[in-house]
Amino acid sequence: MAEEWITKLLKEGTISKEQLAEAQGLAAKLGITPGEALLKLDYISASDMGQAQANQMGMDFVDVSSVQIPSSIIQLVPESVARENVVIPLSVDDSGTLTVAMHDPNRYEVIDKLRFIINKEIKVVVAPKEVILQSINRHYGQSETESVDSMIAEFTETAIDFTETELASSAGVDDDSSPVVRLVNLVISEAVNMRASDIHIEPFEEKLRIRYRIDGELVERDSPPRRLHSAIISRIKVMATIDISEKRKPQDGRIKTRVGGRDFDMRVSMLPTGYGQAVVMRILDRNNIKIGIRNLGFSEENYRTFQNIIRRPNGIFLVTGPTGSGKTTTLYSALGELNRPDRKIITAEDPVEYYLPGINQVEVKHSIGLNFSRIIRAMLRQAPNVILVGEIRDTETADMAIQASLTGHLVFSTLHTNDAPSSITRLIDMGVQPFLVASSVMAIMAQRLVRVNCPKCTAPDKPDPSELQYLEVTPEQLATAKFMKGKGCANCQQTGYRGRKAVFELMTMSTAIRDMTFKGEPTQSIRRQAQMMGMKTLVMDALDKALIGVTSIPEVLHLHRGGH
Repeated sequence: MAEEWITKLLKEGTISKEQLAEAQGLAAKLGITPGEALLKLDYISASDMGQAQANQMGMDFVDVSSVQIPSSIIQLVPESVARENVVIPLSVDDSGTLTVAMHDPNRYEVIDKLRFIINKEIKVVVAPKEVILQSINRHYGQSETESVDSMIAEFTETAIDFTETELASSAGVDDDSSPVVRLVNLVISEAVNMRASDIHIEPFEEKLRIRYRIDGELVERDSPPRRLHSAIISRIKVMATIDISEKRKPQDGRIKTRVGGRDFDMRVSMLPTGYGQAVVMRILDRNNIKIGIRNLGFSEENYRTFQNIIRRPNGIFLVTGPTGSGKTTTLYSALGELNRPDRKIITAEDPVEYYLPGINQVEVKHSIGLNFSRIIRAMLRQAPNVILVGEIRDTETADMAIQASLTGHLVFSTLHTNDAPSSITRLIDMGVQPFLVASSVMAIMAQRLVRVNCPKCTAPDKPDPSELQYLEVTPEQLATAKFMKGKGCANCQQTGYRGRKAVFELMTMSTAIRDMTFKGEPTQSIRRQAQMMGMKTLVMDALDKALIGVTSIPEVLHLHRGGH
């Protein structure tokens, strides 16, 4: 039996019976509530859920994202209590009653705990969980008067107090009182809270530059003094268990950290440059791979095709696109869907980005000769049903993957090509026989990521007619179009975009395309044939999302010109 607020959303038409049934199935599988499953599947927003729950219980729904809470109010609830119970104090009225925001007003034990700790009457208002967590990070950070900016200002003003030798020696100390340790920790937590995917720290002659990649775009932060470079690098190396004494060679490592009650893995890459070592830390959020296939951004047609492909008993399925286009997330989502007790799944990755329960993951180690082809050869003796090869880079790996598919295995892999049809030509150029490509590959999917309009500030948009003409928008499409664009607000750091969704170009191997592959026909001919058979290009898929207001026309144009 669904909760009352869910039943109300069903009656209002916000969700359908089919969507509710799918959410209930997912909830049972993951051990979460149907409401949380509806959120995970993106059938409702956190605001929809909070508003519905508040209405059901006769409570107020409050958007705390833009509320500035006085420090005197924040201090009433200890940070540990706020984080553990996802609750934030908002105000105290004349009678002394404290108003707090919670995402689940049914948690009466939390209300009793607060009443006991604070010794005040508690009034509950409802707000989305993610918004409360962001508000906790924002306000408790302020109450400690500690931020990246304040730390950098402290270093800049106290240049005499912290010499380079002292800073370098303090980098190896695992103590939060060390200035370098505090600064690096703050940089990491700030990047996570700003939803960054990468942290770039780059030395130049006059300055040290720190940039975060947020929704695919690099954003520069305040620059620390140049003299901090060696200390920051040393601290990061200590955290990633990388040899501190080596400064001439590229180095790689991994950091496990915890920010805001969530675990994160960070992949660290060191590169020697003319002015010292540059470092990039890729932030790997495990929640990214739990979003489910339904929520990746597929159109209905592509979703059905994709589901059919990954359930075939054998063959190769390739995902293509540049670095950072979401290929790993897509393939891990597919593996998550197939990960059942009756299937054996083995992966060969370089490196293993996320560890998945129930899946055998093998990491490539070139230093001992453990490459992709050698792992695949050993894999086949383990009798798997499904194989994931991180990337097809050479003829030997491609041949081994094809042989695996022809001997009854389902093989997933990635290639670095610009679109789906050119992957066929790429495999043949590698030296794979055309008849093997034609007989083993069952589908190829190219993908990119486009930024999504910020839900807080999105507003109707009127694109330039010349832009629409350039994108070949038809009068029929214009008649039903709902163009939107974010104006910029605190929620999206004034960019107008928050988050990204994938756009896809899914080409299934038909008899005609197999024949063209066998004959070695050029990419243009294969692309033309695939489009005649209904394949939508990346730009067409992005345009479809812009026509319903998910993304904007400038994002589609950027993709058309080779961006993302």
